[in-house]
Amino acid sequence: MLSLRLTRTARPTVHLRRLLVATAATGTSFLLLSALGYALAHPAHSTAALLRLSWCAVPAASTVYLAVAVARTDPAAKPRTGLSAFGLGPARLMAIAALNTALACALGSVLALLVFLHLRSDLTGMPFDGAAKDFLAADRSLPVPAALTLLTVLPVLASTTVALTLRPRDLPHPGTRSRMYGRFGAYARTAKPETFGTYGRFGARFFRGPTPGTRPANGPRPLLQPSDGPEPLLQPAGGRAAGVRVGAGGPPSGGGTLQAPASDAPPTPAPADHPDDTPAPLPDLPTAPPPGLPWGIAVLAAGLAVESYAGVTETAPHTPLPGGLAGGPVGVLAGWTLTALGLILAAPGLTHLCGRLLQAVRPGARRLLAGRVLMAEATRIGRPLGVLCAVASAAVAAGALHGDAGGAPAFGPLTALGGLVVAGCTVATLLTAAVEARQSRAGTTAALLRLGAPATVLRSAAALRAGALLALFGPLTLLIAELAALPLAR
Repeated sequence: MLSLRLTRTARPTVHLRRLLVATAATGTSFLLLSALGYALAHPAHSTAALLRLSWCAVPAASTVYLAVAVARTDPAAKPRTGLSAFGLGPARLMAIAALNTALACALGSVLALLVFLHLRSDLTGMPFDGAAKDFLAADRSLPVPAALTLLTVLPVLASTTVALTLRPRDLPHPGTRSRMYGRFGAYARTAKPETFGTYGRFGARFFRGPTPGTRPANGPRPLLQPSDGPEPLLQPAGGRAAGVRVGAGGPPSGGGTLQAPASDAPPTPAPADHPDDTPAPLPDLPTAPPPGLPWGIAVLAAGLAVESYAGVTETAPHTPLPGGLAGGPVGVLAGWTLTALGLILAAPGLTHLCGRLLQAVRPGARRLLAGRVLMAEATRIGRPLGVLCAVASAAVAAGALHGDAGGAPAFGPLTALGGLVVAGCTVATLLTAAVEARQSRAGTTAALLRLGAPATVLRSAAALRAGALLALFGPLTLLIAELAALPLAR
């Protein structure tokens, strides 16, 4: 019940993101059912039906990618203090996130089935009955096992991917239990065990300052501190220790005055926050770029080369490519796939480079803040940005090729639906990744506001980051699209 309340009482933005997952699942499931309807209407064209079904893998991958991004930003899937006492540990929260994803995708599949049956005129009494009888095989009975199999593919795939992505990685193995010891056999939780003789090594504790509550060797006793021996800290007057009378009145009852011990040594200074006089460790700054930039450039160049060779040999479909693939549509598809993979691999490194360029040539507070955030969030923001660039470049190249071919047929409704699902999922994933990055640096933003930083500086830094990314990835997307469409336009 607690997990249900955590899921139900979320913010409206969280429910909106779940609704986006359900909408994307509706479009993808309808495309799968449409491929089934084409196979039923054209039983002799099995190759074309299989090609239509394989093209549905792109919207399905986009939907799963969006579902994973939404699950990562779901507050119900994040560990909180005290939830383990109620049985909601990391593994249970991961299961809740996978269940929420499965429910959202199942809702989309059910809606897609209702729309599919409505367009086939299986559900009477509604407008637009039988509007798509030509390609949905309305004159044939729908095989229920095949339809249910296609409808369960997306919820199972999305929930499994979410479970694998959000699985707890820092839990100890249940079969192993190690006990670690510190100095002189004391229990400790140190990551590196100490070797023999660490405590008594020469100079290990000689230059260390006094710690709070300890007494230096051969030094004065701290004032007004409890004594560790039989000698009292406050002695009567006339004793062995010379002192100073406390108070201006007469002697107290008992015939003595309170005395404080005197010594020629200077008083012990108050302990500092760090007894060892070592500064607090600074957080690690993101100085090293992500390692995927060289590989991404290499894969991108290989994809453009394969696509160029496929465009040259399009008139000879049996001409083999260097990798063993045939020229023509298969080679073009392989080239586009390699190009998209190269952009995805190179995008985090390019984002890191963009943040470093913002801090060049004597940066101010805004440029320094914007550049540091881009360097820190290069991987989280770069990958969805690379996917968006790949989709945008493919769309621009397809539009350029369709505009050059004057007698080419227009895009059909299913093609437009698939493109809309892929583009919508890509943009929604990028926005969700931006929300996740904002949540991860919420503590830093709150600290800056407490220190007196105006909110306009933070907003201008965010605008500067967006402008820098647009200035870098916009021309790059257009350049990749032109290079991809150039060999095919000959």
